Formats: sequence, C-alpha cells, structure tokens
Amino acid sequence: MPQASRNRSDLETVYRHGALYADYEKTVSLQFYLKAKRAFDLVGASLGLLLLTPLLLVVVILIKVEDPRGKILFRQVRVGRNGTPFHMYKFRSMVSDAEQLLEGLKAQNEVEGAMFKIKNDPRITKVGKFIRKTSIDELPQLWNVVVGNMSLVGPRPALPSEVSEYSSYDKLRLRVMPGCTGLWQVNGRSSLSFKQMVDLDLAYIERRSLLFDLKLVLVTVLIMFRTKDAY
Repeated sequence: MPQASRNRSDLETVYRHGALYADYEKTVSLQFYLKAKRAFDLVGASLGLLLLTPLLLVVVILIKVEDPRGKILFRQVRVGRNGTPFHMYKFRSMVSDAEQLLEGLKAQNEVEGAMFKIKNDPRITKVGKFIRKTSIDELPQLWNVVVGNMSLVGPRPALPSEVSEYSSYDKLRLRVMPGCTGLWQVNGRSSLSFKQMVDLDLAYIERRSLLFDLKLVLVTVLIMFRTKDAY
C-alpha cells in the first residue's frame, strides 16, 4: 500500500476511534447525570414533603372548609417522557366540575398554540386563586417525583389533548422527564407564549446538568411567592 494511502487510512481510523470515544464519553456522562439526578430528586422531594407537612395540612383544611364535598386532590392524566401517560397530582383549585366546563371556555384561550390559559378563569375557587398564585397547588407533585413520574426540574408535563396538536419540533420536549419547575416556570410562566415555552424547554435539555438543576430549584424557591406570572 502506498505511504499516502496508508497515512490517510490511519487518520480515518484515528478519527473513527476518536468519534466513538467521544460518543462513549458523552453516553457515560449522561448516564451518570441521570442517576445523580434521580438521587437528587428522591432526596429533594422527600425532604420537601417532610418539611412542608404543616403547610400541606393547612391547605387541606382550607380546601375542605370552602367545599366540604369536593375532593382535596386533583388527579389528571399528563404526558411524560417519550409520550408515556401518568397521573399528576395537584391540590384542587377549581370547582368540582371544572373539566366539564372547559369546553365552553376554549374560545377565551389567551395563549397561542397547544395550551389553554385564561387569566380570570371562572372555575377557580377563592382558596384556589391563592394557592395557584403562590404555586402551592403544585406541591403534591413532589409525590410524583418520589414515585418516578416526574423530576424536580424538567419541562412542564403536557395534557394528552395538547400533545395531539404538537408538531415534530414540539415533541422534542418529551425526550426527558417532565418537571415541577424549569426554565419556563422561572422565566415568565403564563406570560410567555407556547412557542417560547417549547424553546426554553429545549434550551434546558441542551444545558441540563446537576448544577443547573440546583440553580433552577433555588430560583424557584425564591420566586415562589411572586404572584405576577401565575394564573
């Protein structure tokens, strides 16, 4: 074999091996991150449920006082990683027949794209208005984190009806576990468009790391009682 051809062949082999090693290193790094993230989720969610028990009990009492016959928790099917459905939990912040009333309100949707939001939703109860403004209604999702349906940090879990309207680009946000908080939640939340939400979710997926997750959790705690962007 001529020297030039042998050198080219050697270079191609080195390049292939280098690319394979880079892919292997990236895979190992991702696997380590996912395992560490799961440990972080379990510890964080468990501690959160323990420390927030007094607040959770107060909310339970307030919900039952306002509507003694209504349920305390609201359970709803959401779409998780890779399109897998699961039941997500929240404190009930709406009237008991909220789902039945939704169809008559869809024309008032204030968010473009595959998501429904209206600022003055008539289905929200008095207690519900407060716990939604402060995001306290989301705290039962810590149980979803414990059982492994959700992560502390990740894209907002979507409704099946929303996912049915997703483009192939929108579906990229389903590649990871949905989260209790994320870039969308700390960067405007309901004041952002559906497209902006998707872009922020995909930006998170590209940048995700344990340090970034921890930063987003801390920012979420700091802004939890700001009411401007939540409804």
